Parts: sequence; C-alpha cells; structure tokens
Amino acid sequence: MDYRPQKLASKYKLSANTLRNYEAKGLIPPAARSANGYRIYTQQHEAYLACIQAMTPAFGMEVTSEVLHRIGRNELDDALWVVRDREVMLHREKASLDQLVEELRAYAEGSRVYDANQRFSIHEVSIRSGAPKSAIRYWEKSGLFTTERDPDNEYRLFNETHLFKIKMIQVLQSAVYSEETVNLKRSIACLDLQNIEDTRELVERIKTYLDKTIRLQMKGLYFLYRLIQELNLSDTTEEYT
Repeated sequence: MDYRPQKLASKYKLSANTLRNYEAKGLIPPAARSANGYRIYTQQHEAYLACIQAMTPAFGMEVTSEVLHRIGRNELDDALWVVRDREVMLHREKASLDQLVEELRAYAEGSRVYDANQRFSIHEVSIRSGAPKSAIRYWEKSGLFTTERDPDNEYRLFNETHLFKIKMIQVLQSAVYSEETVNLKRSIACLDLQNIEDTRELVERIKTYLDKTIRLQMKGLYFLYRLIQELNLSDTTEEYT
C-alpha cells in the first residue's frame, strides 16, 4: 500500500515535515517520487514509523536512531546488540534498586544505623557507589544535592543521605528524558533519608517506573522485529518463526 505524505503522517499523528526530517536524518528510507514530484511512502516506511514510535519511549531517540541507522546499513546483528545493551542496563538498575530497598529495610529495622555525623570524601563516595567523580560533581551542580565543604581545604564532604541519593540517581541514569523522570529526580533532591516512609514511597515510584520501562522495551522490540521481517534483512528471522 502506498501513502501520500499527509496521509501517512496523519496516521501516526505526525506532521509531513517530521516525515521529511526523518528521511533527511536517515531514520526512514528515501521516498520514491510520483510523476508530479510528490513523495510516495510504502508499507516499509510505515513499519519504520511504527518502530520509531514504539522504541523511542523505551530506549530514547538516540538509541532508536543508532539502531535504525545500523539497520539501514544492513548491520542487523550490531543493531540488536545495541538494544540488548540497554536491556541489560535496565536489569542492572533494577538490581541496584533492590539493593537500596534492602538498605532501607535495614535502616527501618535498626540493624543499620544512620550516622548523621559521618562524612565521606568524593573519592570514598565514588568507590562506594560506583559513580564517577565527574558525574557526582555534575549532579551536585544540577542541584540534586548540596554538600558541605571541609573548612581546611574546601573539599566536598558527603554524608549517608548524599550516598543514598547518588545510588538512587544511578538507578535512573539511563532513563529516557520525560516529565516523569524529571519529577523523580526532583523528589530525590528533596529526599530526607531519616523520613523512612517518604523514602519508601519514592523507591516504590522508581520501581513502578522501571516496571513500566521494561514493558515499553518489550513493545519496542516487538515493532523492531516486525520491521526486520518487513525488510527481510536476514535469514536469522526464520529461526524465530
């Protein structure tokens, strides 16, 4: 089935200009032209658009673009590994969140004591959280937390609340930018670790977000697989049918 630009754009709630931009950026193949010069889009273009709209909320436009560019160069296996890398990253973030839940339970039960007077250097925080020092500095500059300064040398001083916040931020490190992720990070910035109930609620909101993300990823993969079938890129698709 062939489509005129406006018809295909309307079907996916896009503008004709967005279609042209996708084409210019190599996200969809170049459209053929009719005798009078109008673009003609095909079922293959529709499969690309469906894939873009399904993958972007789950993986972000940057990853989606990389995958489609690799597919456009017939680099199917490389494209699939890019997607798998993001799936693995989400799994690691869920494991990190589960660990934070255990830490929080230990605080609530009293088996782990919150020491408001204990201080850590940025080097210690980096080792304990696994976050690069550059990222920690950036998060502070972004207003996600504010550290004290050592009066003798002006070095940053961190406490356990900072450490917990940094671990929570890392859980959202690969999150696709959205109003929801912005609000979660704002909540992390306002977090008081001593308020166990509020902290539990925030952790549960992050878990809900991760659960939603994995479902979105599954949807994105479904439409990616449909695109691969439509393009007949590789005999490997036959292995799964």
